[in-house]
Amino acid sequence: MLEGRNILLIIGAGIAAYKSLELIRRLRERGVGVRCAMTDGATHFITPLSVAAISEHKVYQDLFSLTDESEMGHIRLSRESDLIVVAPATADLMARMAAGMADDLAATVLLATDKRVLLAPTMNVMMWNHAATQANVALLRQRGIVTVGPGSGDLACGEVGSGRMAEPPEIIAAIEYMLAPRPLEGASALVTSGPTYEPIDPVRFIGNRSSGKQGHAIAAALARAGARTTLVAGPTHEPDPAGVALVRIETANEMLAAVERLLPVDIAVCAAAVADWRVAAPANNKLKKGRNGAPTLSLVENPDILATIGRAGARRPRLVVGFAAETENVVANARAKLTKKGCDWVLANDVSPAQGTFGGDRNTIHLVHADGVEDWPTLTKAEVAARLVERVGRHLGRA
Repeated sequence: MLEGRNILLIIGAGIAAYKSLELIRRLRERGVGVRCAMTDGATHFITPLSVAAISEHKVYQDLFSLTDESEMGHIRLSRESDLIVVAPATADLMARMAAGMADDLAATVLLATDKRVLLAPTMNVMMWNHAATQANVALLRQRGIVTVGPGSGDLACGEVGSGRMAEPPEIIAAIEYMLAPRPLEGASALVTSGPTYEPIDPVRFIGNRSSGKQGHAIAAALARAGARTTLVAGPTHEPDPAGVALVRIETANEMLAAVERLLPVDIAVCAAAVADWRVAAPANNKLKKGRNGAPTLSLVENPDILATIGRAGARRPRLVVGFAAETENVVANARAKLTKKGCDWVLANDVSPAQGTFGGDRNTIHLVHADGVEDWPTLTKAEVAARLVERVGRHLGRA
């Protein structure tokens, strides 16, 4: 997907600059040409020699270098790439971008470019959460600049929280998203993903083992194909897909309300494992063990979100895709679901524990539709997502 592409990597002054070396290496393995510009501060963390050795290109640093400007001026440097990636993107560099400053080579290149820009922010958690940084990031996003990360965890300063630069595989996934062919450009898509948690009391819930990996992968693939994609996600540890609007929910009722607000769309993919039942009256306080034994829980059915979408009348999407997570009679149950829910396709899969589908990285899909069944080989969940989106494109006449 990336072979033959050219990327300009701007390396900012953060301890995470060491990750840029791994990013360059992985991009070169994929046949990507990588030119690099470094801020003065970045050279305190990694050397230009290391960057040049791995990228196999000269490293650019000085805005006023007569040699650099004669060989490749900052205007050419900003224009002769398919994409500009800033990693690490520090608070200072993003602030200067937001203000339109051109006080060093990196800022000048970013001001002079006509290409898309991807930022991988990194900084102390307090700096990231500061109102000034959040305002700068919001302004840059309004201008069409895409961000990947930051993640949460242990920071180099010893604190814990948001501020970790995205790992190279996450950045590469975002690059692929930004450079991918976009057959679904102009289409709108809605994806549901993950489990729902239905409260029993303030600390306990009814849920399931869904990891959200498949739904998140589908949302990412739709966005890469150009669809304006919104992901309605239950509780999951999956990273936010690049280029996707995210709506977080916990319960089935919250998911239904979010879905109804988002309709109409062109494409709806319901990959979430919505709990079938909820407790009729969750306790306001934690239930305690007592002499009378376990409490009796009165359950009621949750709303059928897929059926709601499939029978939405004038607001119904052009294509409604559901999932059938089954442990027996997989295809037969999916056929019944196709009719009952009013959807166009059902992706049926076996989620028996022996299959390792829930929480795993691979899936075996049977695409059930009115004209028959397509049996797909066992694929990674990312490959399932890519295959589904290609199939969606053909169905909508956009392949």
